[in-house]
Amino acid sequence: MRQSNRDSILDAAIRVTNRDGIRAVTFDSVAAEAGVTRGGLVYHFQSREALIQGINDQLAAQWEAVLVGHAGKPFEQTTATERHRAYILASSHGAARAELLFLLEFAHDPALAAPWDRIIDAWAAPDPTDPDDAQAMADFIVRLASDGLWAHDYIANRRMPPAVKRRVTAALARMLGSD
Repeated sequence: MRQSNRDSILDAAIRVTNRDGIRAVTFDSVAAEAGVTRGGLVYHFQSREALIQGINDQLAAQWEAVLVGHAGKPFEQTTATERHRAYILASSHGAARAELLFLLEFAHDPALAAPWDRIIDAWAAPDPTDPDDAQAMADFIVRLASDGLWAHDYIANRRMPPAVKRRVTAALARMLGSD
């Protein structure tokens, strides 16, 4: 099978997760969703754990691509403020169920948490080391609010009205410090 089939399998696994949760991710459910045989799936993922890791890595890569898109340039060419602004904008899209489930379920597993930790450490305002640094604290509070914006629809069990989401996103972006 070609790489595109691997990606199609992962996309199918993400659809299963979004629809039915992580526990529903089995070789049979993903193969059926992807329209491949169980053997075709096993060719790329020898175990359920490998499939779960693949889903996790795919979700993290997709999220990072959204961050790069909002930054408008590669990570290496961005300033800290541009990265933090991209983080706010990406957060405004809200979490997909699969993203939220993976972050919550696997936060305690270093291998599964690693791609998310790397992205957050690179793109989000860092935890302040000096509580008296007003700008670092303000940027961190904006990050916390962005995280809340990302998870809002699941926490509140309803969608935020689009106009409200746009206003909140714009307000958070204005609150960021500059480089």
